[in-house]
Amino acid sequence: MTPLVRWARNHPLALDALVALGVLVAMIAGSLVDPHGPDGAYVWGARTPGGLSFLLMVLGALALVFRRKAPMCVLGATSAVSAVELVTGEPRAPVVMSAVIALFTVAARTDRPTTWRVGLATMAVLTAVAMADGPLPWYAQENLGIFAWTGMAAAAGDAVRSRRAFVQAIRERAERAERTREEEARRRVAEERLRIARDLHDVVAHHIALVNVQAGVAAHVMDKRPDQAKEALAHVRDASRSALDELRATVGLLRQSGDPEAPTEPAPGLDRLDDLVATFRHAGLPVEVARTESGPALPAAVGLAAFRVVQEALTNVRKHAGPGAKAEVSVVRVGHDVEISVLDNGPGTPAPGRPDENGGHGLLGMRERVTALGGTLTTGPRYGGGFRVHAILPVDARPTTAGNATP
Repeated sequence: MTPLVRWARNHPLALDALVALGVLVAMIAGSLVDPHGPDGAYVWGARTPGGLSFLLMVLGALALVFRRKAPMCVLGATSAVSAVELVTGEPRAPVVMSAVIALFTVAARTDRPTTWRVGLATMAVLTAVAMADGPLPWYAQENLGIFAWTGMAAAAGDAVRSRRAFVQAIRERAERAERTREEEARRRVAEERLRIARDLHDVVAHHIALVNVQAGVAAHVMDKRPDQAKEALAHVRDASRSALDELRATVGLLRQSGDPEAPTEPAPGLDRLDDLVATFRHAGLPVEVARTESGPALPAAVGLAAFRVVQEALTNVRKHAGPGAKAEVSVVRVGHDVEISVLDNGPGTPAPGRPDENGGHGLLGMRERVTALGGTLTTGPRYGGGFRVHAILPVDARPTTAGNATP
């Protein structure tokens, strides 16, 4: 934006005063010119406006100073002084120029229907007054010029208004698009944070629970059965290494460009179910697995969700079901769905520290994963004792809800 344009926007009244002064100078100059000189030439200084004509030019120009604040009133005032000049002026001064500027302002600052009504009324009234009561013949060129100049003023003002509205619409559309991009970026960040938090919970809750159990076993049998303690410590080492690997893969997603390359190991799926179950068996939790091998491989998102459901459910069994608990894992393909069930024979009612079906971050994370893929998750006590986790995942699932995106 140039300094002149900035000044004009910051001082609109001063700009209108300059416009009014320019119009006054143009009207005075026009009143001194005779358009009907020898051979049709314009003769400068051949006419001299009367005192009334000069006063009307000053009044018309003065009214233009307020054309932005009250455009309709200014148009009425300039049309009135123009009509008086058309009737009394001899020779006639171009006072109608002030009405032309006022009509342009009205057209530029109102709507199109108003421009049509006011423009036609101004054109008709001023032209009729000039033809009917003016000193010149009705067919004089000056009378027809009034009609032409007022019509062009209305058309030019309407074009300026349309241009301004078009530019404003483009600017608003660009601002709205920018806001939409920012909101979409914030939404994606929130989804990614939720997904990473869910993964971290799954990894930490599972592996730290195993480390805690095996460390307790090692401490308990260290003096009497060192071989068993050594085996327990080996399991602690394996669980901690696995936890570090998965944490490294998850945290690698947070690296910026230029950081060391993140691990490219694929996300775990049901193909690693046996390894998962083995870690719980080593921790002292008997687990039986029943699964069907038929059917094509699961999509990565579905396989990961199924793996995390089993992992979290078995972790809850190990942490909350109590000593002597057993677990059963079932993975079955039924049509276009895969059903995962994890049962245990622990307390039938929620024990202290054991989450019920409406609490606990682990169950909440499972529910979010399953719901994000369009599946269903049912959790709760079993009849006769124990706890049941049952998930149904569509094989052709796609993430469907914001905030529940899957990796």
